[in-house]
Amino acid sequence: MGFSLSRSVLRLATGAFILNQGLSKLRLDRDSATGLRDMTANAFPQAQQLAPETFGKAVAAAEIGLGAALLAPFVPTRLAALGLTAFSGGLLAVYAKTPGMTESDGVRPTQAGLTMAKDVWLAAIGVALLVSRRPRKPLKTAKAKVRKITK
Repeated sequence: MGFSLSRSVLRLATGAFILNQGLSKLRLDRDSATGLRDMTANAFPQAQQLAPETFGKAVAAAEIGLGAALLAPFVPTRLAALGLTAFSGGLLAVYAKTPGMTESDGVRPTQAGLTMAKDVWLAAIGVALLVSRRPRKPLKTAKAKVRKITK
């Protein structure tokens, strides 16, 4: 298993950000949890079935788990990337379906939507991590293996 500095940087930056967001949501008051739940319900109506406090704790737990998975070097990159891509896809669905977040074209953000539109970067990082390949072994090691096989 090879080490990739570029993948590590992407995982560290997104993991730390998401973990911090999750930890901060552990202390959500009822009004903030209600607002989060109601905004989420624009894209996922099932969210309305949960009590605001329960929803807030569930979101906090999901963010803490995802952030930790991105930061943990023993979690395979593709597995962490799948979680990040799914999570950011959910955030972008909420952005797209919440009234007032986008211009009339349904894509470009309004001033109110700027804070959520930035989540497109999380989606891009998730996809980049998914499609990245493992670093190749140094050429010397590959040549040495070929020599061993041919002897």
